[in-house]
Amino acid sequence: MVSMQRQEKLRGGGGAAAAALPFFLLLILVSHQLVSADRFTVGDSKGWNPNVNYTVWEEKHKPFHVGDWLVFYYQSGMADVVQVDEAGYNKCDASSPISNYSKGRSYAFELNHTGRYYFICSRGYCYGGMRLAIAVEHLPPPSPPPSSLKDSSAAAPCRLLAITASVLAAALFPFHL
Repeated sequence: MVSMQRQEKLRGGGGAAAAALPFFLLLILVSHQLVSADRFTVGDSKGWNPNVNYTVWEEKHKPFHVGDWLVFYYQSGMADVVQVDEAGYNKCDASSPISNYSKGRSYAFELNHTGRYYFICSRGYCYGGMRLAIAVEHLPPPSPPPSSLKDSSAAAPCRLLAITASVLAAALFPFHL
């Protein structure tokens, strides 16, 4: 009995944590493919500047989802990004901001919950249209995989992933009798 325990220690233990590693690695690979967050440059190549129609920009890029990022690029000292409520947006009023950012030349903002977000520039440009209102929704669930009877090539990536995980598991944790 002591001899078997000594051999087990020499092989690296073989505990529950070691056995779970291949499954953990597979979970990471699969979840990475399921998570989708997009990064949007507000105003596209025009950035966060006066004389840009942000209503048209929002229509072009929606829907926005939880986890997406808005990146505002602006001229330092000329503009800012102020998150306000709906009333502040409608009145171009930044006196009660939810958040305010004016340093540097860019600002990245994560959309971390569903609902409406409102952004304005408090430097007077809001009255000229430098404001953005967007709706954020949950990321839709992934579509079901196609039937293997209809298209066997669709299953190839899944098979490749399974084979890769098996080879990795066998390489990391050889089975000893």
